[in-house]
Amino acid sequence: MLLKPLLFKKTRQALARHHDGCGHAAQVLRRPAVLSYLYSYPLLRYAWQMTETTSEFSASETHGLTEYTPHISVRAAGRVWRLTRAADLEQLWDAMTAAPEDFEDERLPYWTELWPSSVALAGWLAQQQQTIAGQACLDLGCGLGLTAMVGQWLGAQVTAMDYEEDALHFAFRNAALNNVPQPCWAVMDWRRPAVRAQSMHRIWGGDIMYEKRFVAPVLRFLDHALAPDGAAWVAEPGRSVYDAFLHALQSGGWQGRRVYTETVEPLYAQPVPVTVHVWEICRRA
Repeated sequence: MLLKPLLFKKTRQALARHHDGCGHAAQVLRRPAVLSYLYSYPLLRYAWQMTETTSEFSASETHGLTEYTPHISVRAAGRVWRLTRAADLEQLWDAMTAAPEDFEDERLPYWTELWPSSVALAGWLAQQQQTIAGQACLDLGCGLGLTAMVGQWLGAQVTAMDYEEDALHFAFRNAALNNVPQPCWAVMDWRRPAVRAQSMHRIWGGDIMYEKRFVAPVLRFLDHALAPDGAAWVAEPGRSVYDAFLHALQSGGWQGRRVYTETVEPLYAQPVPVTVHVWEICRRA
């Protein structure tokens, strides 16, 4: 099977279905330079090394791992989702750090993990189905694609963006694996938005900020992309950086309130589960 033409065809079909929600993003994705993530990225080999069957997935949810595994299953939004990711994490790290002069810490492969915040955010989305169904929504830093898939499954018109091109390989495969219509996958840097101004009814992201320097760019992105009457949902596990984020909201014309809390059993073995809070952010009236 010729994988490149097939993937290109399916992506064009997905883009066509989302012309209202991500018109500008779709135009950007159609440019050959940005479509390069479908063809030439060196880590493309990981995606096609994975089996087409589901036999390597556990029949139950994945908990208590003591080591990395490329196939995981998680219950969220009322169903089990099967996710596949890089087969060899050490090889992935080696590839990303092979040229130290070109290395950026922002490009560390955080996307390979399924963070508890994403699971909790998926639960919140399930409660908001009537709010997001049929609406243009954006997943900010989609990673392996869980919350983008959940939103799409619930009827939203989802544009899912990530800074890392290889993350979208796996997100695309995961949507197919879970029989979910493909969201509009977009390689995008939140510092350079490629969506129409004020076009998104809802924007969401799970554990997307690890450092204070991310706060200002994220708020500028929300100001650009969020509809005047829209809202953003940010899930966080109590990282200290979110204190700076909430302070910036108050001084920047935004208001935020905690709308949801969930205790999530993490993938990896640890003494206690993770408590995740979801904040709703909107422009101050």
